[in-house]
Amino acid sequence: MKLNKVEPKYISKSNPRIGLITLGSDFRIEKDFNNVIYGRDIDLYVNRIHCYNPLTNEMLAKMSDNITDVTKDILPDQKIDCVAYGCTSGTVAAGYDVIKKKVNLAKPEAKVTTPITAAIKALNKLGINKISIFTPYTKTINDSVVNYFEKENISISSLTYFDIDSDLDIGKVDEDHLFDVLSKIDLVDSEALFVSCTALPVLSIIDKLEKKLNKIVLSSNQSLIWDSLNAINYKEKIDGFGKLFNS
Repeated sequence: MKLNKVEPKYISKSNPRIGLITLGSDFRIEKDFNNVIYGRDIDLYVNRIHCYNPLTNEMLAKMSDNITDVTKDILPDQKIDCVAYGCTSGTVAAGYDVIKKKVNLAKPEAKVTTPITAAIKALNKLGINKISIFTPYTKTINDSVVNYFEKENISISSLTYFDIDSDLDIGKVDEDHLFDVLSKIDLVDSEALFVSCTALPVLSIIDKLEKKLNKIVLSSNQSLIWDSLNAINYKEKIDGFGKLFNS
């Protein structure tokens, strides 16, 4: 047998890299990221973190214990430009500073974003400080989410919710039913609607909701994707996922 050894040639640069940490039980968030960035010069790398049911603030905070190890396993020893922590209520429970510190222990160069901090950035960008909120959560988690916004000087006009205590069940919510529920929320005293939770099928109906409600609609995944793209300095126009992407 004749052997032929040839020299490899390596690429000199790579696309911007987003690392996504998603809950082990989340059916939705990867689809939403991929629907927005498909065909664009952006690379997405995903790892899943163990989550605990029923959903309580204590369980959500406990989930953050594994963030550093989960982040390390996203392209080990390689640079990631931005790490997106895909849990809205989990960020509230653990605290953004805790999450950022644990991510940066594994990827010190990475910018860090979360759904609720991204939503607040979006509201500030849009000049909005009075919103209505929809969540799938139980009352205890709802209270924490409302308090988080209020501490950021965002006024809450109304709260509508499903009262679901399992992330797996949140992921099974029917999209058409969700649109029907959201489209009936009275937003007369609000400048926008924020739909919380990365597991809800919201992104695909945001355009239709904004037309129906004649208000800005933000969601956890939409805000997180928008802020991740900002973190990697992606400037190209994106249509079909709400007015936020063209703000």
